[in-house]
Amino acid sequence: MAKEKTRITIYDVASHASVAISTVSRVLNQSPEVSPATRNRVERAISELQYRPDRTARSLAQQEYNTLAVALPSFTAPFQNELLKGIRTCIREHALDLLICDLGSSNHDRALLDFLKRGAVQGMLIGGMQIGAQVRSALQTLQAPTAVIGDLCDGVDSYTWDDTTGAADAVGHLIERGHRHIAMIRSATRSTLQEARADGYRAALQAAGLSVDEELVLAGRIEKHGGFSEEDGHDAMKQILERFPRVTAVFASSDVQAIGALSALADSGRRSPDDMAIVGYDDIKTSRFIGLSSVSQFMQQTALEATRRLLARIEGSDAAPPIQRTMKPELHIRYSSDRAI
Repeated sequence: MAKEKTRITIYDVASHASVAISTVSRVLNQSPEVSPATRNRVERAISELQYRPDRTARSLAQQEYNTLAVALPSFTAPFQNELLKGIRTCIREHALDLLICDLGSSNHDRALLDFLKRGAVQGMLIGGMQIGAQVRSALQTLQAPTAVIGDLCDGVDSYTWDDTTGAADAVGHLIERGHRHIAMIRSATRSTLQEARADGYRAALQAAGLSVDEELVLAGRIEKHGGFSEEDGHDAMKQILERFPRVTAVFASSDVQAIGALSALADSGRRSPDDMAIVGYDDIKTSRFIGLSSVSQFMQQTALEATRRLLARIEGSDAAPPIQRTMKPELHIRYSSDRAI
C-alpha cells in the first residue's frame, strides 16, 4: 500500500523557520511588516517543506467547496474548447463549479507554478500543455487529486494520444489517393506533440518509399497561439503555393491551420480537393460541417473520462494507482481529401 502523503501545516513552517505562526501568516499575505531577512527565512522554509496554503479549507469555511480547478493555455482555441465541453458535461452531472486558471500564451509552467503557490485545491485538471520537470515535481507533492490531459506524468492520472500514428495515418491516406508531393504545416513552437506529428508525417513517406524533403515542413510566420491558428495556416499555405508548385496535398498539424490553408487556397483561385487535398488534425466540430478530413482525438470523451476519475478520487471512491493512458487517434476521411489523382 502506498504511503499516504503527510500534510505540511503552517505550524511546520513556523517551526522550521523558527518564527511565530503570525509571522508566517504575514509573509503569506505579503504584509510589509516583516523584515527582509525574516521573510527570506520563511520563504525558504515554505520552499524546502513544499508547503501549500490550504485554499480548500478556506473554501470549506465559506461553504464554497463544490469547485474544481482547471488549467489551460487558452479558453478560446477550439482544441481547449473541446476539452472544456467534456469537462463541463461531467461538472453538470455533479453540480460543481470551475475555478479557471488561464496559463496564457507563453511560459505555461511558470503560470501554473504561480497558481499552485497561491494555495491548494480540491482537485486539479490540466490540459493542452507539456508538463515540465518543475511542474511534475509540484504535482507529485500537491495535496489534491490531479489529472493531466495531453502529456504523461508519473504519480498522477494522465492521458495523451499516439500522435505519431495519427499523423502517419493522415499522410498515408494522401499517399493512397495518389499524392507524391505532400507538404506539412507545423506549428512555430517546438513541443513533444508537434515533433510526434512531424515524425508521423516522415514515417508515412518513408514507408511508401518517398523521400522526405524538410523544406516541405513549414510553419506560419504569425505565431498566434504558438502557431496553431487559422492565420498561421493561411500564411503557411501561401508559402507552399508560392514556393512549391509541385505539391498536391497538405497535412496540417491542427484543424485551425487546415482551415486557414483552405482560405489561402480559395484566395488563390483554387479549391480542395480538385487542386489541393488537405487533411487536418483534432477533428473539431467545424471540420465536420465544412467537409475537412481530420484525425480525431476524441477530446470530449477523453476529458469526460479524466474528469470523472478525478472526481472519484476527490470523493474517495477511487484509490487505485494513477493511470497513464495513450489513446489511438482515428482518421475521418471527408471531401477535402477524398479524391484520387
